[in-house]
Amino acid sequence: MPATGTRGTKSIVLVHGGFVDGSGWAAVYRISKNDGFDVAVVQNPTLSLTDDVSVTRRAIAAQRGPVLLVGHSYGGAVITEAGTDPNVGGLVYIAAFAPDRGESVSSLIKDPPPGAPVPPILPAQDGYLALDKAKFRASFAADVDADKAAFMADSQVPWGVEALAGAVTQPAWKTKPSWYLVATDDRMIPVAAQRAMSKRAGSIVVEKPGSHAIYVSRPDDVAALIKRAAKEVAH
Repeated sequence: MPATGTRGTKSIVLVHGGFVDGSGWAAVYRISKNDGFDVAVVQNPTLSLTDDVSVTRRAIAAQRGPVLLVGHSYGGAVITEAGTDPNVGGLVYIAAFAPDRGESVSSLIKDPPPGAPVPPILPAQDGYLALDKAKFRASFAADVDADKAAFMADSQVPWGVEALAGAVTQPAWKTKPSWYLVATDDRMIPVAAQRAMSKRAGSIVVEKPGSHAIYVSRPDDVAALIKRAAKEVAH
């Protein structure tokens, strides 16, 4: 649904996705702070959707005034569930999942379209997933500096299978305005899927060339959309 207010918000909560942690938001954080926003970076354990939603809601509660929730990848599922919090004014999806009621990341990725890129996810070990380090950059961060991408690959956070299976109960995008940045060179979430989810959510959509790690490689574009959404978000 489109934003209806112009008073905006000054509080932003950034939610990371699977395989990574909140440190990837560093550049977006700096830009947004320089733009005058109060910014919190959530460190979700990515063990279960329920736990991650609880952690995110605690971050929301700690902010002043209405909050703009920003989620990357799996973080989109987290903000879709956590965003029903009355202190949330709007949602920003960055190359992210935007599930409907009853959907999970697992259900959204189980039937990829023909020709879609296949993320190099290794077989689960003790209930946790990881990406093949040798293929990490090509699939997740193709436009990120090689050294930084190597660090991201080597510092992966194991992603709980239970988190992928967590189903959304009440999608916040049905009652809150949303914005969506489509990364047109993404090889983790198919571009067609990003477009379909953003259309279904009624999001205001911006498309930019970039990998799945567009929040790392193009922080100015990500921060610009956040700034726009913060100005437009309804109270």
